[in-house]
Order: sequence, then C-alpha cells, then structure tokens
Amino acid sequence: MTDLLTPVLRQLESNDGDALARYIDFLRIPSVSTDPAFAGDIKHAAEWLQTELSALGFAVEIRPTPNHPVVIAKDHAAGPSTPHLLYYAHYDVQPADPLELWDSPPFEPVIVEAENGPRVVARGAVDDKGQLRTVVEAMRAWKQVHGKLPVRVTLLFEGEEEIGSKNLRPFLKTYKDELQADVAVITDTNSWNVKTPAITTSLRGLLYTELKVRAANRDLHSGLYGGSAANPIHVLSELLGKLHDEHGAVGIPGFYDSIEPVDEATRAAWEKLNFDEGAYLRDIGLEHSAGERNRPALERLWARPTCDVNGIWSGYTGIGAKTVIPSEAHAKISFRLVPGQEPDKIADLFRAFLEKELPDYVQWELDIHSSARGFRLNTTSSYLQAAKRALSKVFQTDAVLIGGAGSIPVVEWLKVELGLDSVMLGFGLDDDKIHSPNEKFELVCFRNGMKSQAAFLAELVK
Repeated sequence: MTDLLTPVLRQLESNDGDALARYIDFLRIPSVSTDPAFAGDIKHAAEWLQTELSALGFAVEIRPTPNHPVVIAKDHAAGPSTPHLLYYAHYDVQPADPLELWDSPPFEPVIVEAENGPRVVARGAVDDKGQLRTVVEAMRAWKQVHGKLPVRVTLLFEGEEEIGSKNLRPFLKTYKDELQADVAVITDTNSWNVKTPAITTSLRGLLYTELKVRAANRDLHSGLYGGSAANPIHVLSELLGKLHDEHGAVGIPGFYDSIEPVDEATRAAWEKLNFDEGAYLRDIGLEHSAGERNRPALERLWARPTCDVNGIWSGYTGIGAKTVIPSEAHAKISFRLVPGQEPDKIADLFRAFLEKELPDYVQWELDIHSSARGFRLNTTSSYLQAAKRALSKVFQTDAVLIGGAGSIPVVEWLKVELGLDSVMLGFGLDDDKIHSPNEKFELVCFRNGMKSQAAFLAELVK
C-alpha cells in the first residue's frame, strides 16, 4: 500500500515554525466566554477560525446560539465511500484571574525552556486552543501534500464549553441531520505522560448543586440573639461534616447502590500503569491522599463517585469585625458520578439526606445547576483501534487506555442526540495547569499531537 503518511509528517516538520506562529496568534485572542466584556473577542476568535478554515478549502459557517457562536466547517471532498468524522473542540477559554499569579501576561504567549524542552505558556495553551490546533494543522499538511483529506470531515468548534455548553445540546438537536457522521473525535483530553500516548475511554459525570439554608428573617446582633437564635452557618457546617464518613466514603444513603463495577481486565491494566499517587499529590503541595480509604488511587479517580464542597459563604467577611448572626448560609456542592448513577436519582437521594439531616427550625432550598452522566466508551471500536495504532506509530510505544476523572458532557450528548460513539484523542498532561495561572502546553506534546492526528487519518484510509 502507498505510504501516504510519511510525506505528511515531513510536511508538518517543515512547516513547524508557521504552525507555531498560527498557534501563538490564536492564543493572543482573549476568548473568555464567561465575561460579557469579552464577547467581542469570542466573535473575533470564531471569525479567525472561519478565515483560516475557508482558506484551507473548508465550507465554513459561524452559527449563532443564544450566547456564543459555533463554528461549523465541512470538507467532504473524499466522497461518500469514505468514513465521515465529526471533530469537536472548543475555542473559548477560562478567565485568567488571578492575574498577579501569572509569570507573564496570560494573553501574550511566551515560549519557556523546561525539563521536556520548550513549552508555550498562555491562557488556552492546552485547554483547548492548543489541542484544536493539532487537528487543523494535521489537516492542513494532508491537503498540502495530497490535495485533499482522505476522509470526510466536519469540524464543530464551540464557544461555550468553559461555561457549561448550555446551548450546545439544543444546537445538536437543531442540526441533527446535518451533523450525522460515523464517529466523533474529541480533542480535549490527556496523554498518560510526555512519552506515552493515551486514549481516554471513560469519564465521570457531574451533578452541580447549590444549597441555601435560612433561619431568621434578617441578620441579627450576636449579643442580643446569640444563645437563642439559630445560626445557619453552624447548621450548614454540621451538615457538610456529615457528607463523608470516617473512611472517606460519601455518607448519603444509597449513593453507591447502582455503580457499575470495574471489570478485572480494566483493573489489571490500570495497575500496570504504576501510577505514583505520592508524586501526583506532591506536585500540588500535598502529602496525604483523600477519598475512600480502601480503594486504589486510579479507581478513586476514574471509577468512583465523589462529593466535594466547591464554595461556602455567609455572614460578614469584610475587614474588621461585625458581630452578626447571618440569616442565610450557602454552599455549592458537586458530585462526580460514574456509570450506573443517574444524576436525577442522585439529586433525589441528596434531597432526602437534607430532609433527614437538617433541623426543622431552618428552611432550605436546593438548586441544580447542571448534570451529566458518567460514560464508558466501546474499546473494541474500529475507530478507537485505528487511533491506538496511530498513536503508537508516532510515539514509538504502545498507547494505553485510561480513565478520565473529569466530565465532558458533549460525549454523552453526541451519543444521545446523534447516535455517535466518540474517540477521545488528546495530548495534554496532568501538570498543564488548565484553569490555573501559567497554563502551558509542551511543544513536544503539540508536535506529537499534530503528527498523531495526521497518522489517525492515514489509519482510516487502511
């Protein structure tokens, strides 16, 4: 069979400087989706992609949503007998705050020498602009060498991922017929390490809640009412202390009842990864692990559900003193879910827990902000096997199958709304500081990502 890949890889190497320059230019656009002040920059990022992809021969449209637009680009020149891939990535980024913790301005990308060679430091360096660029540059090289892509491709680049993708699922429903494909490719995950490629085959779901506890009808003077009036901070704090037992397990009755167990083959494969939890924690300044005491580290991260308090506020927190018993206390509480757990059922169990544990002399409200199921992908898929071969060819070592500790709701939505399985093909690292100051992407990962995306296309030709 003709070697289609080698000249594409050479093209990527010869164009490396130009690809890096385009990547840097894209990072300079502060496409922060959560802050309305950056709405013009979100529009600029979408138009930047439209201009670039149009020049590459894609048919491109910027489709509006009630908030930020979606960029749709199509190249079906390979013809109906070839596989059709729907690529998903996002062009929006997190806010850069706190700015004072950045070593360089977050939207003025810099290249810094580090242990693994040069890295790009900027907001969005890896999440997800750098990963998005691996796809576009691989397709650019294919077109430059062969004149066209070897398969049919539709690109779906979203501008609201960092704010929960509120409008994406309705978008998928609206354009269901147009977005039909054979498989989806998600470019928003990690390698196992800088030298070992990985494909993520499971994700945890999410239930994000906000709890309000109210006692008196106004804030109270703690001298006049202390010792008589209920303090909602005390009530809420006592409740939060009951969310976990002494072994680190979630204390909500029925929480674990429907979990799908990890099969022995998967468990054995995870053990072979020799995950060093101590090093993983020391990198973030911790010495001791948390969670369920009797579970291995990777099982806790990838296959067990969790409950975390993400924020808590009440009363006076300003400078100096204000002797007040507040009328309300609030907490944001999230649950990472695994396959077998239904978000609505877990929400009902949490409400029942609140009914039982909160005293009847306070009022409370529970709001559900977002939810998504945990997901396991089909590891026997021919597309996933093609991705494994592609990664192994580029990295010169076998690709490993890993779990994902976070949530990517689009994977479920693509399955439910379009009937598509996904291949999660990403090249980030655990220490890339996504959502934090000094976010980075190792250039070796960026380059291996471009080559792997190109190799994946070559495997599909086979």
